[in-house]
Amino acid sequence: MLKVGNLVAGYQTGSRVLDGFSLHIEPGEVVALLGRNGMGKTTFLKALMGHVPVSEGSINFADEEVAGRKPYEMARRGVGYVPQGREIFSDFTVEENLLMGLLGRPDLPQKVPDWAFEVFPVLHERRKQRGGSMSGGQQQQLAIVRALVGQPRLLLLDEPSEGIQPNIVEEIGKVLARIAREQGLTILLVEQNMELVLGMAQRCLFMENGAIAYETSEVQQLRTDPSPIHRYLSV
Repeated sequence: MLKVGNLVAGYQTGSRVLDGFSLHIEPGEVVALLGRNGMGKTTFLKALMGHVPVSEGSINFADEEVAGRKPYEMARRGVGYVPQGREIFSDFTVEENLLMGLLGRPDLPQKVPDWAFEVFPVLHERRKQRGGSMSGGQQQQLAIVRALVGQPRLLLLDEPSEGIQPNIVEEIGKVLARIAREQGLTILLVEQNMELVLGMAQRCLFMENGAIAYETSEVQQLRTDPSPIHRYLSV
């Protein structure tokens, strides 16, 4: 599904926020990308989506080299992105926000499908309400479904629990884990909330200094042996 090799990228051409970054993600896998602030997690998501220039290395998505592609091209290829801070359109209604998720997919009907309002029922209740008047957790649910209506094969989530009350974080985790399991959706999750990570991820990758320093597929063992968490996440 996704293979990244020796990626060098940063916010200016030639800068090295990512320095030899490599990973692979199999179809249908849920992978968590973890690390302290400033290690390059968000930079990688933005480089993958075409928001940050790539200086060296490769990004292969679905057997196609996509490094340097524009964001709309990545959306058309089946990559959905929920950025940190949600970035919904505050003055748009819930339904109008969801329509924006279809702009990158001209091959799909330009109408919000009925199922989109069933993912998180609150969106159905508030479909005519302006997004900016909703709570942070509801806005995050809206941002997630906005990405899902584009029917991505790979969903990128950047800190989806940030600033959200725990019960909504738990609901988001359960819903996304179910969708991944039932529909084979591949998910790359950047997150600091370990409960959400442990409830969703099948594999954890820990970043340090712009590259992957450690990985494990024994995710639940992190509950009894949290030494990688202390090593790569503690300040």
